[in-house]
Amino acid sequence: MNILVTNDDGIDARGIYELVLALREIGNVIVMAPLGEQSAVGHALTVSLPLRVTEFHKNGAFFGFAVSGTPADCVKLALRTFLAERDLPRPDIVVSGINHGRNTAVNIIYSGTVSAATEATVLDVPAIAVSLTSYHLDADFLPAAEFMRRFTPRVAALGIPRGTLLNVNVPALPTDKIEGVAFTKQGASYWEDEFEKRIDPQERPYYWLKGRYVLEDRDPDIDDIAIRERKISITPIHYDLTNYEFLETLRAKWPKDY
Repeated sequence: MNILVTNDDGIDARGIYELVLALREIGNVIVMAPLGEQSAVGHALTVSLPLRVTEFHKNGAFFGFAVSGTPADCVKLALRTFLAERDLPRPDIVVSGINHGRNTAVNIIYSGTVSAATEATVLDVPAIAVSLTSYHLDADFLPAAEFMRRFTPRVAALGIPRGTLLNVNVPALPTDKIEGVAFTKQGASYWEDEFEKRIDPQERPYYWLKGRYVLEDRDPDIDDIAIRERKISITPIHYDLTNYEFLETLRAKWPKDY
């Protein structure tokens, strides 16, 4: 099995390193990830600057290719051009992560991790986005990596509908404390944001985004609730943003003579 791995925390992040080590046990892994931090860039693409690709080494060995762009850039460049130029195989599946922090509910909109997986589905390659629900610097990515080692080949074997990806969120717990898997819906919880005003050493004002997470949901079928119950949340999502129910209302009840 050929696996393309990317992320939004940057190619030198701990999460992608642990993921790659685990996936190398089950397949041929190619890494193409942003050179630096690209969290919360969503599905941004680089159109006004060139993309540069450099080989990245870790612990004295070749690890993968670092791209001077966004997570979506990495996947689009890999699948459209770069892999073929290097005579590298087209991947059977794309895995994006392991993200440092949850990607649930409204967070999915902003997530570079999820957007990289979305780009793969746009280009007709099955994809998984995987996140660890911890923001601590000493977070342990191994349980999430081990889960992906077992889960990825099953996804490849069973298949995913075209245009759909699986959004996986793993509780920040030891493996023996995780209470199984839940197939979930995207929730409605959100960050209550604010911008803290600060003053730099030159006495110029600047603003820093901060906030707290507001857990709105109660339904056990929701991603955040599954995580609270110590379960791995797996949510099928897709890039079709049409509100089909309201579309029928528009067609039936709204005037067309504008």
